[in-house]
Amino acid sequence: MQIDVINFDGKSVGKVELADQIFGLDARADILHRVVTWQRAKSRAGTHAVKSVSDVAGSGKKAFKQKKTGNARQGERYNVHMRGGGVVHGPVVRDHAIDLPKKIRSLGLKMALSSKVKDGNLVVIDSEKVAAVKTGAIAKQLKKLDLTSALFVGADVLDANFKKSVANIPNIDVLPTIGLNVLDILKHDKLVLTADAVKAVEARLA
Repeated sequence: MQIDVINFDGKSVGKVELADQIFGLDARADILHRVVTWQRAKSRAGTHAVKSVSDVAGSGKKAFKQKKTGNARQGERYNVHMRGGGVVHGPVVRDHAIDLPKKIRSLGLKMALSSKVKDGNLVVIDSEKVAAVKTGAIAKQLKKLDLTSALFVGADVLDANFKKSVANIPNIDVLPTIGLNVLDILKHDKLVLTADAVKAVEARLA
């Protein structure tokens, strides 16, 4: 299939051919869900932890006499029901990552790209390079192009001036092709690829 290539003024400057095996698939919600779940689980640090009874420092001395204090009988001071005591069934350090075959991950990325094409939310620009860092000017250009929530993807490294210009614009993110992922694609309304990024994505997923 072919799609128009535009510049930042919104004018068509050519066309690019998109590979049907990457941009022309029917998206399946179950595949996308599996990939997003895998991605979010992998990003969790898993460093949360609390002290159990065996971890709390303290003496095993009886808190107070068994009888004639007016209090309920107590043993060690670090039991779970005592102030400063251990925690029962609390979180422990663990790895939240789950296994997902590479074929499913690759298929999920292709389906995410295809869903943007099918919904008319894929935009291809000739280049993202700008002459200077001007956030206000870039914001106006993006608004004219109806790119209020967009993920920009470049081939290897995106233009430094462009990255700095959009850094403070809400809902606008930039990634190189190597960082392209399902979650970021689905989080944004539009996906914007440079002409070089299209070739790089096809080479990555071929």
